[in-house]
Amino acid sequence: MVENKDAKDAVEAAIDKVKPLIAKVSFGGVMGFCSGYAMKKVGKAVAVTIGLGFFGLQSAAYLGYIDVNWNKIVSDAVKPLDATGDGKVDAEDVKVYWKKLKSLLVNGLPNAGGFSVGFLYGVKQG
Repeated sequence: MVENKDAKDAVEAAIDKVKPLIAKVSFGGVMGFCSGYAMKKVGKAVAVTIGLGFFGLQSAAYLGYIDVNWNKIVSDAVKPLDATGDGKVDAEDVKVYWKKLKSLLVNGLPNAGGFSVGFLYGVKQG
């Protein structure tokens, strides 16, 4: 069987048809993936730091070295994180922070289409 090297197969023809779309979506998607991946890695480091701090405080409190007013800590922690001002940190606050973060990350980014999907995939894989 002789194969014509110049002939395009069906996949190559389809790629040629959507080339401009792939270029636009892929750049935003790749930037989103990298941002999401990095965000998850940083988030893990922050979680370890907070967890170790909690472990240290609870251990010292358990051993009687200090008294911890957890109600005050919770109250003081919720205030700056409560973006909607309803007195609690919930999904609506997360949406506000996502919109702010996305606005920052796609500002001036050419062809930012696909950024959100890439970001979610990066967080999942990170």
